Amino acid sequence: MTPEPERLPFFVYGTLCPGGTNHAWALRGRTAREEPARITGALLYDGPGYPYAVAGPPESVVHGALVLPREADYDEVRATLDRLEGYAPGDPANLYERVATEAVRTDGSTEPAWVYLAAEPLAGRLRSTGT
Repeated sequence: MTPEPERLPFFVYGTLCPGGTNHAWALRGRTAREEPARITGALLYDGPGYPYAVAGPPESVVHGALVLPREADYDEVRATLDRLEGYAPGDPANLYERVATEAVRTDGSTEPAWVYLAAEPLAGRLRSTGT
């Protein structure tokens, strides 16, 4: 596990949100903060298998949660989420890409955060035939 310079919180959606099945084993008990949030410029698609966020028009919105891992757990949580999302830095076979975005809290303030967006060519297929 390679430490990264930016230890941003994660914007999560779908099964990683509090109460979701993947939140229970991947995040529960390892976070310092969890709060409702949204991102703009992304669309949420159904499956296959689970939801995918895909880059979209600037006015599009995905609702989810802003999750900050505890400092002592950060690298482990990042590695766990990377594995879950099929992401390895620079790998052209990635299922998702982990990218920096601006998460918007319910009070309107923003915070930089990592988000997993569907990687190409899956993102292109979802845009053309997805729901």
